Amino acid sequence: MEGLARIPQDRIAVLIGRKGVTRRALEEATNSKLHIDSSSGDVSVVWNEDFDPILRMKFPDVIRAIGRGMNPSRALQLLNDDQHLILHDMREYVGKNANQQRRIRSRLIGRNGRIRELIEEHSGAEIVIYGSTVVIIGDEEALPLASQAVERLLQGAEHSSVLKHLETERRKRRMASRNLESIDAPDDGGRFDALVPGLDAARRRRERRYKEAQVDPDDTQAVEDMMELAEDESVVFGEE
Repeated sequence: MEGLARIPQDRIAVLIGRKGVTRRALEEATNSKLHIDSSSGDVSVVWNEDFDPILRMKFPDVIRAIGRGMNPSRALQLLNDDQHLILHDMREYVGKNANQQRRIRSRLIGRNGRIRELIEEHSGAEIVIYGSTVVIIGDEEALPLASQAVERLLQGAEHSSVLKHLETERRKRRMASRNLESIDAPDDGGRFDALVPGLDAARRRRERRYKEAQVDPDDTQAVEDMMELAEDESVVFGEE
């Protein structure tokens, strides 16, 4: 039996799910058998013989994410190769004082959750704040952006400064993505064709006529027909 993580008591029911639905989904996704200690919150696993070593490495993050407030269906996405997890502990920045933790939690969430929504929107990551923990899930591009924004807020940076930086980074990422698209799919004259009405259609007709004028060299009759002169044509030989 292998230990995975310890989760809070109030998240045990979420990990198990109604009639054990969530636990079974986790077991089926990882080819394993979960053991949950309801008194301590310790979660362990027994792996089947044909388990995936990559899933074995990522599974503890799934349990931690659920234990720290993440929806189980979203936490399961961490089993994908492109999804990763970062945890921030507020106590490392403001200590164990409950009032300070509430203050910093409010700064991260914002009025009606607006600050958290903006960070998620600009970065592409997903953020969950539970107790003194900030959980961030995202891909290799989204995760660093969101994590840096959260860390700066935890350190006391102004909302406007953090959001402006995020917006700048998102704009840079969009421009880089467009540049890559233009390299992968270079313009082959399409924009020029758009400036000259009928040019593209004329090009296609010319190519079609050219193809139709070609004959199979092995087809004797076709070659003779092509070489046969019309009534108004003649061949003249002369000396130079």
